[in-house]
Amino acid sequence: MSDTGTPTGDATAGTTGGRTALVLGAGGLVGAAWEAGILHGLAEAGVDLSGADLVVGSSAGAVVGALLTSGTTPAELYERQLDGADTEPAVRFGAGTLLRYTLAVLSSRTPEAYGRKLGRLALRSRTVDEATRRATVARRLGGATDWPGAGRLRITAVDAESGALAVFDGAAGSDGSGRGDAVGLVDAVTASCAIPGAWPPASLAGRRWIDGGIHSTANAHLAAGWERVVVVAPNAMGNKAVHAPARQAADLIAAGARVKVITPGPDAKAVIGARALDPAQRAAAARAGRAQAAAHARSVAAVWTG
Repeated sequence: MSDTGTPTGDATAGTTGGRTALVLGAGGLVGAAWEAGILHGLAEAGVDLSGADLVVGSSAGAVVGALLTSGTTPAELYERQLDGADTEPAVRFGAGTLLRYTLAVLSSRTPEAYGRKLGRLALRSRTVDEATRRATVARRLGGATDWPGAGRLRITAVDAESGALAVFDGAAGSDGSGRGDAVGLVDAVTASCAIPGAWPPASLAGRRWIDGGIHSTANAHLAAGWERVVVVAPNAMGNKAVHAPARQAADLIAAGARVKVITPGPDAKAVIGARALDPAQRAAAARAGRAQAAAHARSVAAVWTG
């Protein structure tokens, strides 16, 4: 029987700390491919992050994190991006949806307010049904269906109504309502990848959930209390409502952690661009990540191994 997880009511709770934490941020299918390239390139350079004591995954990072903690190697993750398979349909937002995203940012002062606004967008949007979307995510995960245990993997999602961030981690806990309903790994990843306007909110534990990257493109604050943190973030965005990976990293450093943040270089930005949800871009993004990793290997090693 698969291990199960529950969403915690306080997304900052349970940060007992440890030695190494890998944070994998949001960025769509193409961002996930870039993350795979980065991880593979670092491993080739002698810095394998797959043994991290903690892995935090949001949206794209939830998929990569689930695969990595299931035993998929960085090399295997990379090769998956080169197979040419269209794992799901390409998605491009229309002008109306992009405008609603922009207005939500401009009119929000907190991540929760932003989450509520995009939650309303998600709940009103016409997309594929939930079962179809879950089946797509399950195919991407393949054999990664069990939580790794001991709270090693934390997957983020945002409550579509309250805008609050929650964490699914494979451990017993409360979702804030006192129900403590169990959530499987595939369902948690599906919730974390529920991009408003593209995919349906996921129904779990009596609530509707949207993309974990809505709260923050990295959610690196969930690595608070850990000694050595590497953040791989396909999207470096930040504003008054959404905290950027660099800002969250600065907070971790101020608290005494060693931190390295990797965001896309020029080549990767050119590939990801406005086509983050186009599977045809996966191979190019993975190659860009692999090439970029060489420039970061020494600084990552200094953080990771000291």
